[in-house]
Amino acid sequence: MTSATLAAAAATTSSCAPADILSARQVADFHRDGYLVLERITSDADVALIRASLAGLFAARRGRETGDQFDLAGSDEEGATAGLPQILGPSRFAPELGRSTYRANGEIIGRQLLARPGLDPGQIRWGGDHTILKPARYGKATPWHQDEAYWDPWYDHSSISIWLALQDTSIEMGCMWFVPGSHVGEIRPHRPINDDPRIHGLELVDGSITNGVPCPLRAGGAVIHQARTLHYAAANTTAVDRHAYIIGYGAPAVKRTTRRDVPWQDRQRTPRSARAEAAAKAVASVAAPPTAT
Repeated sequence: MTSATLAAAAATTSSCAPADILSARQVADFHRDGYLVLERITSDADVALIRASLAGLFAARRGRETGDQFDLAGSDEEGATAGLPQILGPSRFAPELGRSTYRANGEIIGRQLLARPGLDPGQIRWGGDHTILKPARYGKATPWHQDEAYWDPWYDHSSISIWLALQDTSIEMGCMWFVPGSHVGEIRPHRPINDDPRIHGLELVDGSITNGVPCPLRAGGAVIHQARTLHYAAANTTAVDRHAYIIGYGAPAVKRTTRRDVPWQDRQRTPRSARAEAAAKAVASVAAPPTAT
């Protein structure tokens, strides 16, 4: 799929709906395997804009004080070198990300992949964004995990993530790996990385995966996966930083009758969450009306 084709597919007017981007075969492959590789999802110019915006946010440590920038794979102590820096919601700090062709194409793809009988397409919504940096030579591995293991255990979620490569991404740089068909069934037992409750990142308790499939990409390519698909990315041993930008879309979550057992969430006490809670309390105190005396 060429950049020109993608740009045309993303174009909309008041009198017509956006054209589909994925073929029926690609949609079927995604539902069978739980992931899908796209050789191209946006233009080189769009990739350059996104990469520059995200690099600037990492350099400025945007979101650090509110718990939105943190070390995904480490204890996140102040002053320590982060082995796997992540920013949650980068489009809140860099609004140009929300105007990207990637974002427009992702919305079309989300509606294609999350469609189901009886669901109004308007119920398929933006699910947020985040970005992960694996610094050259020392960027840590992202262990095998399922995204839904991080989420609210009172709900079953129907969501996808679209992972954009912002440079050519090899196995040695930390491309994504997936286990075909692993999205079927329940969430597997997880724990904080290294079984350290100070670490935000999760890993499978049984991480002995032998049937993973690597998905190296050229810049501007993407992989899409369901929330329960097992995935992993190796450490970055190359001389080039590995930037990735991930956007999500979801259909309405379904409330469970009982809370899912997630002991890994219950025992985590991370510096990231402490900063987020402190920032939220500060905002609430400013917004609260004065007490009458």
